[in-house]
Amino acid sequence: MSGFLSIVVPCLNEELVVGEFVDWCFEGMRAADVEGEVMIIDSSTDRSPEIAEEHGARVLRVPKRGLGRAYIDALPDIKGDWVLMGDSDLTYDFRQLAPFVESLRSGHEFVMGSRFRGSIEPGAMPRLHQFFGTPVTTWILNRLYGTRFTDIHCGMRAMTLDALRRIDLTSQGWEYASEMVLKAARLKLDIDEVPVRFLKDREGRESHHRRTGWYSPWVAGWDNLKVMMLYAPEPFLIAPGLAALVIGLLLSLLLIAGPVTIGSVQLSLNALLLGVVLATIGYSALQLGVLAKAESGLDPGFTRRLRRVATFNRGSALALMLAVPGVALDAILVARWISNGFELSSIDHSAVFGLLLILLAFQTFAFTLLYQIVESRRTSR
Repeated sequence: MSGFLSIVVPCLNEELVVGEFVDWCFEGMRAADVEGEVMIIDSSTDRSPEIAEEHGARVLRVPKRGLGRAYIDALPDIKGDWVLMGDSDLTYDFRQLAPFVESLRSGHEFVMGSRFRGSIEPGAMPRLHQFFGTPVTTWILNRLYGTRFTDIHCGMRAMTLDALRRIDLTSQGWEYASEMVLKAARLKLDIDEVPVRFLKDREGRESHHRRTGWYSPWVAGWDNLKVMMLYAPEPFLIAPGLAALVIGLLLSLLLIAGPVTIGSVQLSLNALLLGVVLATIGYSALQLGVLAKAESGLDPGFTRRLRRVATFNRGSALALMLAVPGVALDAILVARWISNGFELSSIDHSAVFGLLLILLAFQTFAFTLLYQIVESRRTSR
């Protein structure tokens, strides 16, 4: 399979190395026997764009708005069937891009580089990144998304242009790296991983993390974790929410008629209130997780099923079915309160359960209304 390769790389004040980087790209394409272009997305204030053009690159000048934003800005101008990404600082050896081209030629849609499967030059990666940050965040993403990556932060990666469009990148900064990987997994793209060679900075060049400050890697790591949570509502919202809802409902139903003794333990009003709290919080978490999953659009089958089931009429009917018995149970308590001269010596457990039903009814109606708003906006887009 033949194709045209676009090497698309952001650049910010890399006049010391960008010329040699462009030369490496063309050398790598010749070695891989592939036609292509080098496209530099530039936000520099030095001579980087002029130097890149002198060495044969096509330069797209954009405002300084972040790594992820650079790729979003570049998308309409990419000419290739395949896209290879990376850094323009000579830390990734673009002379050895043949494994990416071979993988794309074999039919893979998303090809991730791995420094741990390849080689890391001594001094190229801070020990904190190499032995803690990258392995831990990679492990977390693999657990959340069922993937088997070894290096999710490797900046050198390739994909078909169609895959890049389907990924629909939204992250503006460093977190684009995790968004790409997790969306590729969620979209069930044909994924491959190839080894890369990672080199230390050239003498006289300072990495962007060091230019920003000591806190930059920690901010980048947190941003990546936020993206993982954003696109993984199941482990963070849906699963714990469903568990809390079930436990809360069971506890509330068990105590609806009054205190219950199990062995030497007596469950009474306090346990019932705990059940109400668990049920309402769990129901909220479950609903928010469903909305997040629907809004992401990464599981079309789930979205289609939800659209059929969560109609406004059904949601309103369910809310009414919950509200009517809830109001009835609490009406009994109110009637007794009035007949006793607006005094109550005790609170019936059934009345507390009635309040739970009213809360769940309101949450159901609110979720249905909000989902219809979200779905109408998503459909119009």
